Amino acid sequence: MKGAKFHDLLDHLRTTLAAWPDRRTGQNLSYAMADFGLSAFAVFFTQSPSFLAYQKSMQEAHGHNNAQSLFHLEKIPCDNQVRQMLDPVAPQALYPVYDRIYDTLREHGILQSFRGVQDSTLIALDGTWYHSSQNIHGPCCSFLTHQSGEITYYHSAVTPVLVAPGRAEVIALRPEFITPQDGHSKQDCEIAAAKRWLAENATRYLDGPVTLLGDDLYAHQPFCRQTLLHGFHFLLVCKPESHASLYQWVNLLQPGPDLGTFTQRIKAGSQWHTYAYRYAHQVPLAEGQDVLKVNWCEVTVTNPQGKVLYRNAWITDWPLTEKNLAALVAAGRARWKIENENNNTLKTKGYHLEHNFGHGRQHLSSLLAALNILAFLFHTVLGFTDEHYRLIRATLPTRKTFFQDVRALTRYLYFPSWKGLLRFMMRGLEIGPYAKPP
Repeated sequence: MKGAKFHDLLDHLRTTLAAWPDRRTGQNLSYAMADFGLSAFAVFFTQSPSFLAYQKSMQEAHGHNNAQSLFHLEKIPCDNQVRQMLDPVAPQALYPVYDRIYDTLREHGILQSFRGVQDSTLIALDGTWYHSSQNIHGPCCSFLTHQSGEITYYHSAVTPVLVAPGRAEVIALRPEFITPQDGHSKQDCEIAAAKRWLAENATRYLDGPVTLLGDDLYAHQPFCRQTLLHGFHFLLVCKPESHASLYQWVNLLQPGPDLGTFTQRIKAGSQWHTYAYRYAHQVPLAEGQDVLKVNWCEVTVTNPQGKVLYRNAWITDWPLTEKNLAALVAAGRARWKIENENNNTLKTKGYHLEHNFGHGRQHLSSLLAALNILAFLFHTVLGFTDEHYRLIRATLPTRKTFFQDVRALTRYLYFPSWKGLLRFMMRGLEIGPYAKPP
């Protein structure tokens, strides 16, 4: 796929960073603003907290370095300079890069494969913490007061991603950070942030039908109404313990015209699993007048011995039929990818999203989180667009192994380009153009 190579994306990133406001008033302007942003991005992209220190040492010893050749830095600032200069920059300043990647993937047809029920785009929403401390805090922190009187200060964000049944990848979209809001006395929360994300991004992502996926937290009337108001559909987990009135209504329905039921047998490996569906239309979501009425469905999966392997239920505005229910449930189940393939990967697979790379007094923590998510998005795009990158990742046993190799190679060896690094790895692995003939 042309037009989305690593150097193209990096050039756009550098152009965006170069336009960030420079608040320095003295004479010491030897580092460009882009160098501060690219320095942080390089750390997250290589998953190497010591990347800048290694490249400074390489520059002193050999007169060249990988920060310059791979990430287009002109000069390498120290960590404290990076933190100081990035602190005043709000994470929204990075959104043009997110948008460029999204538009590029759409133009080249990649987004067509991220479709689900009724051929709609599936966007999963979820909140995640990316910093917590009982000591480090600032005016942008949220806080949690424990029964003991201790206070935990934290930062969190809603991290929307595109998902699709049958696809392991997710595509990160603009995040929405949960921070104290001007003019509001209450703390910000995940649902309020999700509503802001809807208001600010609905027209951006509403290219054909879109279905929002979310956990039980989102399955409440105000958020559902906002979703419909912005032209989106919703498919949200709905649990009995938090929707008592809805389930009282469902439990009064008898199988037949009011409560549809049917089963499917689907082969899973060597076994046949039974999928038992129940569904109903125009069920009141809550009590009271002018209540929103939703469609409800449930699936229970059992093995040949009758053991329940999976059970879940959702509410939606999509009409339900025996023909579309399996696809709708598959879309609903794809929501877990935001936790497993996105948030869990960012926290436990080398990106260290919860690590305190720097807190600052203004925006530093959230900006670094946005850069970290952006690095993950770059890797996702490379998996779609760079055949050599994809081949290496498929050959090495784990993501962790890949980044261990990248860290070691870039510490000791100089590579004139990203393509040169990948070619060196393929040569060592004897794959691709360097594979030995049979």
